[in-house]
Amino acid sequence: MTGSAVAARPIEELAGRLGYRFADDTLLREALSHPSQAGAGRSYERLEFLGDRVLGLVVADLLMHRFPAEPEGDLARRFAALVSRDCLLAVARDLDLGGFLSLAKGEEESGGRENPATLADACEAVIGALYQDGGLAAARQFIAGEWTSRIEADLAPPRDAKTALQEWAQAAKKPLPVYRTVTVEGPSHEPVFRVEVEVEGFPPESARGSSKRVAERAAAAALLAKLTAPREE
Repeated sequence: MTGSAVAARPIEELAGRLGYRFADDTLLREALSHPSQAGAGRSYERLEFLGDRVLGLVVADLLMHRFPAEPEGDLARRFAALVSRDCLLAVARDLDLGGFLSLAKGEEESGGRENPATLADACEAVIGALYQDGGLAAARQFIAGEWTSRIEADLAPPRDAKTALQEWAQAAKKPLPVYRTVTVEGPSHEPVFRVEVEVEGFPPESARGSSKRVAERAAAAALLAKLTAPREE
């Protein structure tokens, strides 16, 4: 182990941002402890596991109440977007969660405070800590406060580009699109994936993203745009 790094900001400040007073603040400290700090106590991984399930339950419940007449398929697309790493990352950045993390020195020096995966995981761990300290009511209050505006931001259910491309291929009686990871570049804490997608009979398209999933979606959107573009006479 390369030694520990003190969090950039005191956790009391984060508790204020969460709008919650912990009876047991060791839970919040655990939620902010990166696995590189495992030698100093528990890391956030167990609370992340719990927080993931709590987030899913609360978001599903919020969607059921907000869209009472919407079919399951539309609710599922909304749900997937709202519990995605991208959404968790946005919430974590709104809270400046990276500034409160406890990291080993080597992890901090490699950019751990800005690592998208770390920030998303820590966000779920904070939800787990809220649940363990204050029950579902505490977790729900935080989630509703951070996610309601995101639910309201787009009242049309999101249409995933990969799903849309698959539907286009099926309508054209083509095999399902094929995705290939072409390259993975950049440092380990912030990789950049380049993914290529192809539909039989058409030139492939590629795109880059901070994760394989993001790159696949971008590539699918690029190919779909080309396939559905009006043809010049």
